[in-house]
Amino acid sequence: MQKTIAVDSSFFVPSYWEDAKNELMKRDRIMRKLIPQFGDLHLVGRGEAFTTLARSVVGQQITVKAAEQVWQKFLLVCPKTTPAQVLKAGPEQLAACGLSKRKADYILDLADHFKAKRVDAEQWQEMEDEAVIADLTQIRGIGRWTAEMFLIFNLLRPNILPLDDPGLLKGISVNYFSGEPVSRSDAREVSANWEPWRTVATWYLWRSLDPVSTEYQVTTE
Repeated sequence: MQKTIAVDSSFFVPSYWEDAKNELMKRDRIMRKLIPQFGDLHLVGRGEAFTTLARSVVGQQITVKAAEQVWQKFLLVCPKTTPAQVLKAGPEQLAACGLSKRKADYILDLADHFKAKRVDAEQWQEMEDEAVIADLTQIRGIGRWTAEMFLIFNLLRPNILPLDDPGLLKGISVNYFSGEPVSRSDAREVSANWEPWRTVATWYLWRSLDPVSTEYQVTTE
């Protein structure tokens, strides 16, 4: 199980972060330049699984700014963000938050899976990365990208490489290829030097593109 350091009741800091930074800076000349630019900043995860997944669904195919606006409206309707509260709100109230009909259906299906215990949420901390992804992707609207974001931001797994994430590919392009387009194969080749800290390297590449936000929301799911 991944160890974390509690900051407060809802935020956690990965215990591996400092070791990962030091190793990446020793191995990778780009990381050696990039990581010090962000001082003591680090990935901060949220501990509530349902909220993390619902927020990821909200953010699919839209910008970070647009996702935040929709999410704040969503919180007015479902302030506790529990499965029961979401199911009670129903599709019309969710749509009024700015969600498309499809996304509203996805979030309702997610809530139903949690309430009916059709996912193994209590076991995810103990499960391997691919097993968690398999469990999550049975839910409508949750593809591999969303599952990988969950592994990064909720379970704080250290070695996730979200190859479907345009922010990661852009970060590699800008920092390693002088802005030239990169393929998934290029990304795998570059990331081989980051093992077993690919999550950490990904986070810093996100930061290099957008110093304010660390979770890229634009995706094809």
